Amino acid sequence: MDRLDAMRLFVRLVECGSFSAVGREEGIGQPAVSKQIAALERHLGAQLVLRNSRNVVITDAGQAFYESAKQLIDDFDAVESSVGDRQQSPRGLVRVSTAPGHGRLCVTPLLAEFFRRYPQVSVEISVSERPVDLVAEGIDIAIRHGRLLDSSLTAQQWSETDFVLAASPAYLAAHGTPSNLSDLDRHTCIVFARGRERYPWRFHSGQQAVSYVPRGSLLTGDAEHVRAAVLCGLGVAQAPRWLLEDEIRSGQVSVLLPALQPERLPLNIVYAAGRRVPMRVRVLIDYLLAQ
Repeated sequence: MDRLDAMRLFVRLVECGSFSAVGREEGIGQPAVSKQIAALERHLGAQLVLRNSRNVVITDAGQAFYESAKQLIDDFDAVESSVGDRQQSPRGLVRVSTAPGHGRLCVTPLLAEFFRRYPQVSVEISVSERPVDLVAEGIDIAIRHGRLLDSSLTAQQWSETDFVLAASPAYLAAHGTPSNLSDLDRHTCIVFARGRERYPWRFHSGQQAVSYVPRGSLLTGDAEHVRAAVLCGLGVAQAPRWLLEDEIRSGQVSVLLPALQPERLPLNIVYAAGRRVPMRVRVLIDYLLAQ
């Protein structure tokens, strides 16, 4: 048994949650993956995985081993990447977490040139509107919108997100165009919310900060549903400009109350603090920051 290869398989088993998924990823059969993990367990003298017909459960010993093994593999890859030709040719998988809409519209379009430069690096994009636990979920980097509260993360600011107040021309033709913030009380708003928490719309009028809590029939925690609702003429929404940029340019969406300046939020690339960043991860971070 090659212990490093077995450790890599176990790390991916924790992250994929399936022997068959790891086998497909590595191009080997499920029995071969299971055999490697069993050999690793015998070598360690500990059960890492509980197996049943439906899923894989990682034991407490397995979770502790996963965290140490992932760090060891990352350190090994970083050392390898710093030697000889590997310094110019990073390789391996980078796991990225981002919001669904931002990933589709702003991250994926950048990858063609990245893959041309680094053909031995692959990228796995995991999408979620919730902030994920990078270490527990095996994520190398995450793209986070807004101010960061987690001090266990290292952050590099990628850009700032501009917001717009927007509606479709069809909606405005039917309901009128608001001329000030109070006019929104007479309009249907598309509300970004998680659970029962409605996210307020924040603006700057000169030096004054203004907050408005939207009311409407549609609440969603997904940015792409906000976009679809605006295009369907369901109401007025405050949304990141990148979400509606093409439609604003084409005239499918109108920007409202331009005298009010919506709040701008930082867009950060984050990764776990205190860890050596493998070369494959560093080249992707640097590439994104350069765009």
